[in-house]
Amino acid sequence: MTAYEQLESRFARMGAIGDAQGILHWDASVMMPPGGADARAEQIAALSTVRHEILAHPETVDLLDQAEGEAGLDPWRRANLREMRRGWIHEAAVPAKLVEARAKAAMKSEMDWRDARAANDFAATIKPLGEVLGLEREAAAAKAEALGCTPYDALLDQNSPGVTAAMVDRVFAELKDFLPGFMAEVIEAQASQPPPIMPEGPFPIDVQRKIGIHFMELLGFDFAQGRLDVSLHPFSGGTPDDLRITTRYDEGDFATGLMGVLHETGHALYERGLPAEWRRQPVGIARGMD
Repeated sequence: MTAYEQLESRFARMGAIGDAQGILHWDASVMMPPGGADARAEQIAALSTVRHEILAHPETVDLLDQAEGEAGLDPWRRANLREMRRGWIHEAAVPAKLVEARAKAAMKSEMDWRDARAANDFAATIKPLGEVLGLEREAAAAKAEALGCTPYDALLDQNSPGVTAAMVDRVFAELKDFLPGFMAEVIEAQASQPPPIMPEGPFPIDVQRKIGIHFMELLGFDFAQGRLDVSLHPFSGGTPDDLRITTRYDEGDFATGLMGVLHETGHALYERGLPAEWRRQPVGIARGMD
C-alpha cells in the first residue's frame, strides 16, 4: 500500500474505536447502573489511550511526510491528508498519561454531577470539575506549544479550526453593542401583543414521547438508524449510522422534552448527512462543533 493508503487504514481503525467510545458514553448516560461507573471510566480511558498510541506513533508522522509528497491524490484525499496532519499535531502534543487522566477525570466528574444534581448540591461538583479543568489546561498548554499559539487558540483550533480568540472577541463586541437596543425593541413589541396561550398540564410522558417521535419522523429521522431515550441532560451521540438521541421530560412543561428532541434531532440529521464514502476518515467527520 502507498503511504496514504496506510494512513487511511490507521484512521479507519481509530474511527471505529471512536465509534465504540460514542456508544459507551451513550450507555453510561442512559443504561449503565451506577455501580458500573469506575469500570466504564477504565474502558473509555483505555480506548482513548489506544487511539492516542495509534495516532501519536512515530510511524504515523513518517507516513504523513511520505504521503504529502505523493502525486495523484485527488482533492478529497488531499483534504483528508490535511486533516490527518492537524489531528496528529493535536494528539502527538499530549502525553499518553495525560490522555488517560483526562478521560478518567471527565467520567468521574459526570458521575459526581449526577449525584450532586439529585441532591441539589452544587458545591459537590467543584472539586471533580476543577480536576477536569486543570487537566484540560495542561493539554491546552502542550497543544499551544506545538501549534505556536495561545492555549485558548489551541483549544479553538481543536473544535473550530481557523477560529481564533481575536475573531470571537470581535463577534462578541458587535453583539454587546447591538443586543441591548434590540432586546428593548423585542420587549416593547411583545408587550403590545396579547399574552401567549399556555396549555395547562399535566402532560403524560408517554404522550410527550409519541409527539416527539412524530416530529422526528416529520424531520426525516430514520429509526432504523437511531433511537430516542431519556437522560439527565439531552444530547445526540452514537455514530452517523447508529444515532443515539436523548431528552428529558417534565409532566408540568411539555416544551422541555419537545425542544430537547427537536434540537438533538438537528444534530443527529447533520451527522447522518456526512459523506458515507468517507466514514471514519477525518474528512468525513464534522470539522467543527456542529
